[in-house]
Amino acid sequence: MVTPDQPARGVDAPSRPAVAKPAPPVRSLQNPEQDSKPQPKEQLSGAQAVVRSLELLGVDTVFGIPGGTILPTYDPLMASTKVRHILVRHEQGAGHAAEGYAVASGRVGVCIATSGPGATNLITAIADAHMDSVPLVAITGQQASSMLGTDAFQEADIVGMTLPVTKHSFLVQKAEDIPSAIAAAFHIASTGRPGPVLVDITKDAQQAICDFEWDPQPELPGYRPVTKPHAKQIREAAKLIAAAKRPVFYVGGGVIRARADKELLRLAELTNIPVVTTLMARGVFPDSHRQHLGMPGMHGTVPAVASIQKSDLLISLAARFDDRVTGKLESFAPQAKVIHADIDPAEISKNRIADVPIVGDAREVIADLIDELTAHHLDDMDRERTAWWGVLDELRETYPLGYDKAEDGSGNPQHVIERISAHAGPEAIYVAGVGQHQMWAAQFVKYERPNSWLNSGGLGTMGYSVPAAMGAKVAEPDRVVWAIDGDGCFQMTNQELATCTINNIPIKVAVINNSSLGMVRQWQTLFYGGRYSNTDLNTGPDTVRIPDFVKLADAYGAVGLRCERPEDVDATIEKAMSINDRPVVVDFVVHRDAMVWPMVAAGVSNDEIQYALGVSPNFDREED
Repeated sequence: MVTPDQPARGVDAPSRPAVAKPAPPVRSLQNPEQDSKPQPKEQLSGAQAVVRSLELLGVDTVFGIPGGTILPTYDPLMASTKVRHILVRHEQGAGHAAEGYAVASGRVGVCIATSGPGATNLITAIADAHMDSVPLVAITGQQASSMLGTDAFQEADIVGMTLPVTKHSFLVQKAEDIPSAIAAAFHIASTGRPGPVLVDITKDAQQAICDFEWDPQPELPGYRPVTKPHAKQIREAAKLIAAAKRPVFYVGGGVIRARADKELLRLAELTNIPVVTTLMARGVFPDSHRQHLGMPGMHGTVPAVASIQKSDLLISLAARFDDRVTGKLESFAPQAKVIHADIDPAEISKNRIADVPIVGDAREVIADLIDELTAHHLDDMDRERTAWWGVLDELRETYPLGYDKAEDGSGNPQHVIERISAHAGPEAIYVAGVGQHQMWAAQFVKYERPNSWLNSGGLGTMGYSVPAAMGAKVAEPDRVVWAIDGDGCFQMTNQELATCTINNIPIKVAVINNSSLGMVRQWQTLFYGGRYSNTDLNTGPDTVRIPDFVKLADAYGAVGLRCERPEDVDATIEKAMSINDRPVVVDFVVHRDAMVWPMVAAGVSNDEIQYALGVSPNFDREED
């Protein structure tokens, strides 16, 4: 539906009042089958209105922690038979769990916290959801209306703090405004470019009695996301596609949010154009498909990067031309005309001027392109582009993804991730933290379907993996969920293992343990002369293991396993896969100096990509 890596700043963004005004709420996007007629009035407290609104919206799970100002809402929440509350161990974990639930299910994720530090602890997850366009509603308690601005205990202006990282923020001070605010929040979060919405509710509003009115029809002045693309722009795009000699589809995560993977496959096969999928779009186009060249950008494949650099037409679908893909922007795709389609008009021509700008939902844009190409350019669709594919196939054969085995016989992180993928398969869900293990998971897991890959792309949040995996498992309980984490990331949010154990959420965690902040160490090796300032974590076998991840897992009621030899990797994964009644943590001890390749150094041209240390590919091939 949108590009997933940047805040929604377009004209479709609603106004941001500090105080919620009564407005008729919207039809539930969680439960579109619900009765569209206004509900009869009944007397409820504001807190009961919160719970009833969530029930009417079809919410089945919320993640949160109670506290003083949200306590009135926790009382009726306890009595709800429709909404399951999962008590997390940290509010950031609640936010990431709601994100994981949202991405895995395609529904709005919900988290809840008290005022002050409870609310501020949600900010990282809210900002993460904003950068990656995840539909999220955060409900927070607030001090009583009469105390606002007095620096009362645990008072914080969370509305003001989150304005830059939400699509909209509500401050609700009247009980009768609660249903409309919550319904509007869900509508805003899940339509247009998805993103997070905050609903901050004062304690007195939760305690007051009101007539509960539920009207599902939306009335949000100024909020009109454009979903249908302009026919003229579609025609112009089709002409460029038909005439191009070296085109490439540059596909962003917004295609996943739009649920447009089937349409993308049809368009790609109709045109015989190569496809590259960004970090946020992994899985939207099958890795096994011949037209897929892999991931572009800083740690992308050589053929994917080369296809963009040598293209004469870049067809960008719900991607935002971020720096991790473009490298030095001035040298990015220098010969290419650009078609840029996005639901957020603020993204179009923000970083790269579009020759054909298209505002619209990715699914509708792709469907209209298929219709236009089929109706008016069908003869051009039979072109094989032999020379162009010859160049790309040669690069694909010459520079495949791979890695060198560690000379000391220790484990290779890439091998571990490859084998997890082989055992769990494409129907599993893979959730990564941030760093080297994130890039290896993007490279070496085989993705065949959308919503099978969750990670923090735009904000790059360490600690994302475990709580997001927990949320994904709640949303998709019948799927195997692997959290692929680093020994640094894991230590930031591993307390949510307690949540998983207590609530019977049997995720599997692979700790890629190189006893280092691995990506930082890689940069220190390459750019700081091997001066390893504050990157040793002391979690490896040559130390006293602080902490010992196996003992830590046991302490949380999970199963702890350790694998230190390459020959034990498969057996260890098989053991982890056989345990499904509680979480499993596997401490995979790996070579600490393994690096992520290929690599484009920050701020340089993609033409300077290194396939391996000291190995630079040659993009100069014969072209048509």
